[in-house]
Amino acid sequence: MSRAAGDAERVAIEGELTIYQASEWVARLQHALYRVDALTIDLAGVTEIDTAGVQVLALTRREAALRDRTVFFDAHSPAVLEVFCLLGVDAQLECALKPWERP
Repeated sequence: MSRAAGDAERVAIEGELTIYQASEWVARLQHALYRVDALTIDLAGVTEIDTAGVQVLALTRREAALRDRTVFFDAHSPAVLEVFCLLGVDAQLECALKPWERP
C-alpha cells in the first residue's frame, strides 16, 4: 500500500477504551500509522478508559515517533481527562490543563 507524503487522518474512539478493547485499538491505530504521516486521535467519545487504554495511546505515540510520524490527541472526554490527571500522564499525552480545569 502506498501513501502520499503529508497524508493525515483523524480517528475517533467511541465508547470504552479498556482492556477489553485494547487489542482491537492497537491494531486499528497501528494500521492508521502505516498509512499516514500525521494521525489525530479524537477522544471526545471515550466514555471509559483504564490503564490498558492509556497504554494503547502511549504505545501509539511511541510507535509514531519510531516511524517518524506524528500523533495528536484531541477533544479529551471527561473520562479521559480524569484518568490522565489521576495517573499524572496529562502532560506526556498532551493534556495540559490549568489547575481549575482538572476534574
